[in-house]
Amino acid sequence: MTKKLFSFSVLLVSALTAMAQVVSVSSPNGKLKVDITCQNGQAAYTVSYDGKTMMTPSALGLKTDIGDYTKGLKLTDSQQSSVDKTYTMTRTKASQSHFVANQLDVTLTNADDMPMVVTFVVSDNDIAFRYTIQKGKLKDTNSVVIQSEATGFNFPDQATSFICPQSKPMVGFAQTKPSYEEEYKADAALNVPSAFGEGYTFPCLFRIGEDGWVLVSETGVGSNYVGAHLSDFEQGKGYTIAFPNPGEMKGMGSNYAGINLPGSTPWRTITVGSTLKPIVETTIPYDVVEPLYEAKQEYCPGRYTWGWLIWQDNSTIYEDQVKMIDLASEMGYEYTLVDALWDTQIGRNRIEELSQYAQSKGVRLLLWYNSNGTWNDAPQGPHNGMSTSIAREREMAWMEKIGVAGIKVDFFGSDKQEMMKLYEDILADGNRHGLQVIFHGCTLPRGWERMYPNYVASEAFLASENVFFSEHHAKQEGFELTMHPFSRNAVAAADWGGVMMNHHMSRDNKSRHQRYTSDVFEMASAIVIQTSVNCVAIYPNNLEELPQFELDFLKEIPTTWEETQFIEGYPTNYVVLARRTGDKWYVAGLNGTQQKKDLTLQLPMLAGKTVRYYTDKPLKKGELLPASELKTMKVGKNGEAKVTIQPMGGIIITE
Repeated sequence: MTKKLFSFSVLLVSALTAMAQVVSVSSPNGKLKVDITCQNGQAAYTVSYDGKTMMTPSALGLKTDIGDYTKGLKLTDSQQSSVDKTYTMTRTKASQSHFVANQLDVTLTNADDMPMVVTFVVSDNDIAFRYTIQKGKLKDTNSVVIQSEATGFNFPDQATSFICPQSKPMVGFAQTKPSYEEEYKADAALNVPSAFGEGYTFPCLFRIGEDGWVLVSETGVGSNYVGAHLSDFEQGKGYTIAFPNPGEMKGMGSNYAGINLPGSTPWRTITVGSTLKPIVETTIPYDVVEPLYEAKQEYCPGRYTWGWLIWQDNSTIYEDQVKMIDLASEMGYEYTLVDALWDTQIGRNRIEELSQYAQSKGVRLLLWYNSNGTWNDAPQGPHNGMSTSIAREREMAWMEKIGVAGIKVDFFGSDKQEMMKLYEDILADGNRHGLQVIFHGCTLPRGWERMYPNYVASEAFLASENVFFSEHHAKQEGFELTMHPFSRNAVAAADWGGVMMNHHMSRDNKSRHQRYTSDVFEMASAIVIQTSVNCVAIYPNNLEELPQFELDFLKEIPTTWEETQFIEGYPTNYVVLARRTGDKWYVAGLNGTQQKKDLTLQLPMLAGKTVRYYTDKPLKKGELLPASELKTMKVGKNGEAKVTIQPMGGIIITE
């Protein structure tokens, strides 16, 4: 990273008030602009893009145990610099990022003459900002407790939202919420109260009428802070940063945040665009953070089979897991996930045997663990394996010895700093033993793919298990999977947990409710939903039921990408993305509606090429799901490709 420092004076703008102080910073291309004002002792910022207002005055400030930084403020200094940074990754939507931005450090001094620096980093479509508290007069003070934030996100009147409500604590299955598993509302008015009175989980997507889009989230949160969310909307103020509910973790642990002095908060991020392209393609969660430790080894991306999704708890037995290992081996997959209850239904000695068997077939195991501790009542074991450093060392040393490749840890249910520290401890300890880590029943990952090199993905949304649990969510799968590329999966890897190929949600593939998406929809979802270790929830019966061209595609599914391009779409309606692995492009589309979509796609990367085209035939009378077909297509020399995506269907175009 390179920085060029220069100072500029604080402006006094009489048009606002006699003593309004204003400083500004713009993106390198000049389109994205942030104005920071200090007026009547309060600080705020506004955001414009291409001359249009995207965020109206939004508050800045903190309340702490050493001082109030929300009132009596003066803007006493500002420094601008430039950022130019290139880095590589293996676990996100792009393998390389070149981050170029302008940075503005604004010093605000409160009524007690205590300084706080607000840092804004502005690239062509992204803003990240954070607070740094200085010691000031308190030379002997080494830490601060942040009790609340005034930080706001206010929008023009024409804005609508695509946001997901935060759950009340200690509700849901075995008191394991909040787990970021509530339902989105599309194009909702801002002033509608949240479903549970707890505000909204990050990330939060807003449409600013015809002017564009704004995605709000945060990054760089590990053991250093609480995981925050947005409050309910308040007229004139918009949304503000909200801290965890004190009732989380059965009331244990503080809902405040503690940092060392001098010290910084995590980054709040804002992605802005006149279209959805910058939203889908943003890398800001990773651009402003750094790895916290070195990878012990090179962690292998890949695919895994997972018996539990359809076969459920009774499948966590030795014989069924052998079947899933054999299936992974036949499909060329790297992993098999052995889910909950393996400690009692298989036992540790036989898990060692199972791991040896898997490795003999070219497959390695991933093992499920309960996060445990006293913060939930989830009955599934193994318990007491992840909640303390002593227990983790015992379990992880054993897994390293027997060749286990990674863990899936479930049931967290809090964003308190104490819980954020547990996530970090599991990751750091896992790396020491060469274990990759997936989280479920959990919080949103906030820059973790870059911060923790053995981190894979998190659930943190209504994932595939809900398609199994209820017909309602089976019918909603199209709505939900066409939401996430614009929000949840735009800011972090998502463990959806299954390219589901059974037509019914049952082991016999005949009973219980059906799947409502087409086979090609499911196959395309493996490209649309990004994670470096992806679940393909096929079963032995699928080998006899599926057309050979579907099986061939399922065998080739890639999970790492050099770049991602948004082609077109609309949240909760449809989406078409292009991703490149090596020199090969995959274009995948999902239709989340009951109406077919005739599209003319702009695919310059495939211009003039003859490509494979996976699509659905129109649903015939009496058919449960439409038949799929594989054709060839010639993309025009101008890059145009005419396609039809059937209702709740999909397309895949690849060389």
